[in-house]
Amino acid sequence: MHIVISEFMDDAAVAALAAHHDTEYDRDLVDRREELKARLVDADALIVRNRTQVNADLLGAAPRLRVVGRLGVGLDNIDVAACSARDIAVIPATGANALAVAEYVIGAAMVLLRGTYFATADVTAGKWPRGALSSGREIAGKTLGIVGFGGIGRLTGRLGRALGMRVVGFDAELGADHPAWRDEGVEPRTLDALLAGSDVLTLHVPLLPATRNLIDAARIAAMKPGAILVNTARGGVVDEAAVAAALASGRLGGAALDVFEKEPLPAGSPLAGCPNLILTPHIAGVTAESNERVSSMIAQKVIDALATRA
Repeated sequence: MHIVISEFMDDAAVAALAAHHDTEYDRDLVDRREELKARLVDADALIVRNRTQVNADLLGAAPRLRVVGRLGVGLDNIDVAACSARDIAVIPATGANALAVAEYVIGAAMVLLRGTYFATADVTAGKWPRGALSSGREIAGKTLGIVGFGGIGRLTGRLGRALGMRVVGFDAELGADHPAWRDEGVEPRTLDALLAGSDVLTLHVPLLPATRNLIDAARIAAMKPGAILVNTARGGVVDEAAVAAALASGRLGGAALDVFEKEPLPAGSPLAGCPNLILTPHIAGVTAESNERVSSMIAQKVIDALATRA
């Protein structure tokens, strides 16, 4: 059988696939759409990250396709319904990058709360802004609010608790009596109560009609003054212009955004030049270790899926 991989994957996992099937690996193929479509004519499996748009147009070019492996967990770049209609298995790497995301959230929160790690240029220039930087905040004792209490949200909560944080959560799919809250030692709250009481707000929800612009100007205004916002979920969950305005006014104490409404972030974004802002290129879940875990998981799952669909 024939496998096409259109975005970067760990070399050992590619080799594992190649040991079983004819495998084409081109990490930049995602940027050459027509060539990708041509290579899919005789493909039985396609492996992607988040940039390859597996939509009706692409599926139409792949008449033999049986499996789509996703090197990550979000499926908004894959038309799952269209795949299901053709009995194409869609396989995410559930759980494999959770630790990388959780560490990103806690690390970004610590940097933004403390506020001292952007002083390199001043210090090397002979300045000594010790007084200006002496009011940074510690993470211990702060309240971590988690919106979306799935695997990543739960692991983020565990890391926060290990550092002395109080952890509260909201999940529209979990009732207050769900055992996950008790098992994780996390207090369930309504979204409004969570926003009002959290020093750090972290988002772990998919992009759906109900979550688009979930964090807008009104909800930012309802947050605790000086709170930190971290978004590693999907860009459309946050109103970027509202975040920029809240950072400029000081209403938000800081923000770390790894995902955006449009990626790459277009020129002229309202986020450009904002204070107390960390921007990263959709990389929270990607580390050397998580890439190995994600890649090996998907390689094996694709091999297994093709075996059952032979």
